Amino acid sequence: MGTERPKLPAEAIELYNEFIHGGMSRRAFMTRVQGLAVTGLAGTAVLEALMPNYALGQQVSKTDDRIKTSYETIQSPKGNGTIKGYFVRPVSADSREAKPSKLPGIIVVHENRGLNPHIEDVARRFALQNFMVFAPDGLTSQGGFPGDDYKGGLLFNKIDKPKMFEDMVASAEWLKARADCTGKIGATGFCYGGGVANNLAVRMGADITAAVPFYGAVPPAAEIPKIKAAVLVHHGELDKNGAASWPAYDKALTEAGVPHEGFIYPGAVHGFNCDATPERYNKAAADLAWSRTIDWFNKYTRAA
Repeated sequence: MGTERPKLPAEAIELYNEFIHGGMSRRAFMTRVQGLAVTGLAGTAVLEALMPNYALGQQVSKTDDRIKTSYETIQSPKGNGTIKGYFVRPVSADSREAKPSKLPGIIVVHENRGLNPHIEDVARRFALQNFMVFAPDGLTSQGGFPGDDYKGGLLFNKIDKPKMFEDMVASAEWLKARADCTGKIGATGFCYGGGVANNLAVRMGADITAAVPFYGAVPPAAEIPKIKAAVLVHHGELDKNGAASWPAYDKALTEAGVPHEGFIYPGAVHGFNCDATPERYNKAAADLAWSRTIDWFNKYTRAA
């Protein structure tokens, strides 16, 4: 029988979060990680434990016969010209003899590394809940996600952020306008993508019905009254900055008359939903947040 891997200290996870958000170089990250005293693990093993394992986090196979997938390129004249993304639709919606069923749409926006395999898997999970889904790749103008999160982060930092946001707006408008969409769409995302979900709600007003940001940045206070979508917020208790942003956002949404709820998950860190990074993943929090997210989108994007 094998021995259980030692649990990494909270300092290691905090270092990883700082690293992936551009707060330190790869060399500095390696040096500081190797300086941590983790009994039974070398510094390189600590680093390996913190980096994503996409195979471990895959819940729905790319070849699952219940879904139909494709990569689509969307025109984005106000952004970077075009944006490519992963489009997923349940096969069951297209099996009707008369005509395909129209479905509500969900935009799924990645963290600050681009459209990696984990986000594609999340898109497939939504499709199995009977949504049509588009997961845009904000790195399209740099050649797309490079297959490595660290390299993806470097590319992310090269892109004009207002233009990237326009790419996300173009993606949402494309999904909403599709003939096989009901015209009701929601947006969700993680970290960077959570901020995008919040800001799509500001930008699109009544053209988007629901937003579910996971540990995302809050829109400017003056912009919050523009939100017409129902907003569901998820933060980890140990993600101090994110959790601290919720009370003011809650108050502003209440004053604006926006239907909303927010949850702070005990013992959960930033990135708690990502099962491809097991040292951050919190299964109890992730499962509950996912259930609440599906219920929220069902309630608001399927309403008459």
